[in-house]
Amino acid sequence: MLNTILHGTEGAKPPLLIVHGLYGSGRNWGVIAKRLSDERQVIAVDQRNHGDSPWTERHGYEDMAGDLAEVIEAHGGKADVLGHSMGGKAAMVLALTRPELVNRLILADIAPVAYDHSQIQYIEAMRAVDLDAVEKRSDANDQLARHVPEPTLRSFFTQSLDIKEKRWKLNLDLLAEEMPKIIGFPEIEGRFDGPTLFLSGGESDYVTPEHRPRIKALFPESRSAKIPGAGHWLHAEKPREFEAAVRAYLAATD
Repeated sequence: MLNTILHGTEGAKPPLLIVHGLYGSGRNWGVIAKRLSDERQVIAVDQRNHGDSPWTERHGYEDMAGDLAEVIEAHGGKADVLGHSMGGKAAMVLALTRPELVNRLILADIAPVAYDHSQIQYIEAMRAVDLDAVEKRSDANDQLARHVPEPTLRSFFTQSLDIKEKRWKLNLDLLAEEMPKIIGFPEIEGRFDGPTLFLSGGESDYVTPEHRPRIKALFPESRSAKIPGAGHWLHAEKPREFEAAVRAYLAATD
């Protein structure tokens, strides 16, 4: 099963399952998860080929949805699910194929569509880091700066670095190989009728008006909101505003 990080204790409300995006981990969500756990248990996972979860031979969304189903079944059989980017697509596939496991969906800056912009450049940037020269996280950050100008992203990536073992906790070779699946979205006939929020960054182009017909066909009870001034990594760029939006949505739909 996936590695999980638990925040808070089980209660009357369904747990909130947080599913990180590409190159992330449950650890990236620590502050937000801890704060949201004041009202319900929060479960942050490391997806396959990320963090402390197993490395596998495949990285398709059906596989990732199956992983999430296993976690929910081990924690009561139903959960609210928050997914960012790749994690949002995995959460969508889970809701469309196993709707009985999902109470509500929050999808952070992602739509149920295929994209044409690869994220392979970040794999190349991480591969370029001379791990033998890394004694502390800032050493890796300095090397990444040659290829990744955004400080927020560099900090985000280096959280997946095992300094002691001098290795990335990311299956970079497999993720590169499976990139077409990651930027795509599987053909699924179905729909999720539960409450769904598409929460986007105001400066991001990942969710556009052109995506609305597809969104409404699959998630007819969905609504949308934007966080001004945030890009694709909206939870890292505007954590307080992101937390407030999630908290308000959960309260309004409880």
